[in-house]
Amino acid sequence: MDYPLLNVLLTMMWFFLWVVWFMLLFRVIADIFHDDSMGGWAKAGWTIFAIILPFLGVLIYLIVRGKQMGEREIAWARGSEARYYAAAGEVTRPTDQADQLTRLAELKNHGDLTQEEYERAKAKVLV
Repeated sequence: MDYPLLNVLLTMMWFFLWVVWFMLLFRVIADIFHDDSMGGWAKAGWTIFAIILPFLGVLIYLIVRGKQMGEREIAWARGSEARYYAAAGEVTRPTDQADQLTRLAELKNHGDLTQEEYERAKAKVLV
């Protein structure tokens, strides 16, 4: 065996750092194109900067616009979730359903609802 264990570990570390670097680069480029507040020239400039000088370009982009990246990602996720629920035709979210089921179980356990009333109400919530 000509390849010692430490060299294997170092090779694996460099490989995973390389993968993380490409993930970060693609994430920054995707964020550049998803940002609606930037104009076309600004997007072109940041993209060229990130491609020509990738390490410096990505690091400067993260310093200058890193906080907004997270905010845009959250806004995009919320919009995507809203579009999903609108397309699915659901009025309530699953957390609301869980809250309603918990409240129904408490009413049943307290004796305010019979088993039959509980099952009908549960069926309405789950539909």
